[in-house]
Amino acid sequence: MARAKPNDADRPQITMETVGGQSFRTAFWPAEKNLGKRPLLFFNGIGANLELAFGLGDLIRDRDIITFDVPGVGESPPTTLPYRPWMLCRWARQLLDLYGLDDVDVMGVSWGGALAQQFAFQYRNRVGKLILAATTAGMTMVPGKIASISKMRDPRRYTDPNFMRDNFATLYGDEVTEGGGVTHVSSLRPPHPKGYAYQLLAFLGWSSLPFIRFLRMPTLVLAGDKDQIVPIANAHILNFALPNSRMHVIEDGGHLFLVTKAEDCMPQIIDFLDQPDDADVDITATEAA
Repeated sequence: MARAKPNDADRPQITMETVGGQSFRTAFWPAEKNLGKRPLLFFNGIGANLELAFGLGDLIRDRDIITFDVPGVGESPPTTLPYRPWMLCRWARQLLDLYGLDDVDVMGVSWGGALAQQFAFQYRNRVGKLILAATTAGMTMVPGKIASISKMRDPRRYTDPNFMRDNFATLYGDEVTEGGGVTHVSSLRPPHPKGYAYQLLAFLGWSSLPFIRFLRMPTLVLAGDKDQIVPIANAHILNFALPNSRMHVIEDGGHLFLVTKAEDCMPQIIDFLDQPDDADVDITATEAA
């Protein structure tokens, strides 16, 4: 039985939900007006707690939005044993069932973009549109810069604002500016070591290329031309492999362009989501920086 949805005053409502024997800290933003638009399911990046999605809830107010802390991240307890992507997608589907959300649009960033692809394949009869931001097709990815990846492994990026400020451009390719960039550090919480390790292990050996041609829903691929972690070549691979996609490049955008370049990418996202389902996606409409 679906749980009662929160009222409009609760944006977002944050609760602990249990599905499939696992507890998840969940955030739900109810649409301010019932316009009949599909809810948006959002998958976050590796080690990222749901507070980093608050900007999404602030800017998209005409549809329900749901996201959650994966096990061992934020306030969701880690799993006892490692999990695979299909298992996490099943938990996500059970959360949607709990909230009475049937058809959804799906968005994922970085690690969450891979999870979004898995969800769209696993439950493609429930996915209307797909948005992939700063992500890859999995193990077949074009790797990022060694300097950035090595700093990604340093736990100080979660706990030391000075480390983040000094290394932000090297880590993500984004400039540090007021109101963006490193200011997102205040929302970060260090993940549980086991939870972070299980996130890394989850996609070991995984690639979307064997099934990506089955993802026929309209898809928007977003990439930053200064991304140090997921080079733009990965977005071109996705855009080429997906049968019904278009790509948009964020000029001077690093790996966290959803935060640092929200004014550039959010209009693209909103316009894409608001297009009629039967609108043709021009697969040649790749916008270069």
